[in-house]
Amino acid sequence: MPLYDYKCKKCGYIFEVEQRMTDPKLKYCPECKGAVERLISPVGIIFKGSGFHVTDYKKDKSVLSAPKKEKPETKAEKKETKPTPENS
Repeated sequence: MPLYDYKCKKCGYIFEVEQRMTDPKLKYCPECKGAVERLISPVGIIFKGSGFHVTDYKKDKSVLSAPKKEKPETKAEKKETKPTPENS
């Protein structure tokens, strides 16, 4: 069953009640019998499965932190080529 937070408009007392979704909202504070309002609380949502950005494009942390390995140069690549004179 979900938990609902309530706040008393008169004394400011905040309390939590386990209720079914079909149960009526509470009207009175258990401390001072003043009027109460239901608070909206954020919930943690985790999206799983294909079609979500987090799962489709997530990369391994070790890949991101590892330095890139460069391809070793061959002897032919190390040789400098002589510039050719430009034809005028």
